[in-house]
Amino acid sequence: MKNLLLTLLTLTLFAACSITERDSDRAAFVTLLGNDTLAVEAFEKTDTSITAKVILRSPETRFSTYKLTWDETGGIETMGRTDYPPHLGFTGEGAISQTVTRVGDSLQVDALRNDEMMSYMAPYEEGVLPFIDMVHWPFEIAFNNAVATGQDTVNQPLLSGNSISNFIIADIEDDSMTIRHPFRGVMGVNVDDQGNLEYLDAGLTTRKLKVHRVGIDELDLDALGERYANNPVGELSGAAEAEFSFGDADFVVEFGSPQKRGRELFGNIVPFGEVWRTGANRATHFSTSNDLRFGDLEVPAGDYTLFSIPEADGGMLIINEQTGQNGNSYNADRDLGRVPMDVSSIDDDVEAFTITVEETDEGGRINLMWGNTVYSSDFVIE
Repeated sequence: MKNLLLTLLTLTLFAACSITERDSDRAAFVTLLGNDTLAVEAFEKTDTSITAKVILRSPETRFSTYKLTWDETGGIETMGRTDYPPHLGFTGEGAISQTVTRVGDSLQVDALRNDEMMSYMAPYEEGVLPFIDMVHWPFEIAFNNAVATGQDTVNQPLLSGNSISNFIIADIEDDSMTIRHPFRGVMGVNVDDQGNLEYLDAGLTTRKLKVHRVGIDELDLDALGERYANNPVGELSGAAEAEFSFGDADFVVEFGSPQKRGRELFGNIVPFGEVWRTGANRATHFSTSNDLRFGDLEVPAGDYTLFSIPEADGGMLIINEQTGQNGNSYNADRDLGRVPMDVSSIDDDVEAFTITVEETDEGGRINLMWGNTVYSSDFVIE
């Protein structure tokens, strides 16, 4: 059932609609993560505003409408978000959950937190737009504004909470641009001559989602809402913790566990020959109660983070002495050392990335398991 929308889009919508046939001011985005539909957005633009309906399916299914008006710089003048009860969707009675209003050189934000409306001030910059995680209609406005400047590179400020982050938009070719997330990486984008977003590929970022534009009349949001109301995608990369004991040694592994979602894994979304965070979100943490030895590398009892460099024929497991950091914050200067990994195939398809520590005749083995692939490194307990 979860593939129904993807199948319909692939077989009918994308093939039936060319860019020139669509109304550029009325359109929809379908965001896919592997074979899962993560979000559906339908929006309408005027010269000074945009209204959008969004069904977002992570971690729970959420129905929201937005209205943004912008000032002469293309930045936020006012914005409001209304949320709707999941079991009724957009047919239910909505409640305002956020408003943003420009007040001089600041933005006043009123946001619902724990059933109470909280107010705070956020900075204002010319051209600032909202950043809404996993929602892409603000990118449409950002690309429209970038093309209108006629510049090859544009600094796009986006507001998240009470702080502003700078996203860099670069013009590559007539129909191609990139946008750089401050810490997730670069996304490739196809646009039309007005900067309308036709396709976004975040395959080089930590999110790895893809966004397709379709005609607004090609999606029945009410029908999709009924289908998705009780069928959320869940956490994109839930936190996992596993404990293992054998001999007189105890081990704990904490890692983000992304789902396969029908994607090709190693050599694709996890490139060969590059340092991988070995999971998702927070860096993968590993603790051992006993001294270990991986080949010639001595690993004293204590806490570490694990990174890796997968290769088609093996690769390297990196044991790093820095702890507490995000998985994007790899510092090679803090490496305790690197040890070879073996690679093997298994019959079972492991949907969620998993790390195990198992006992062997010689000591133990760390296994990195995802899809049909297992990377492993052996150790002995000192």
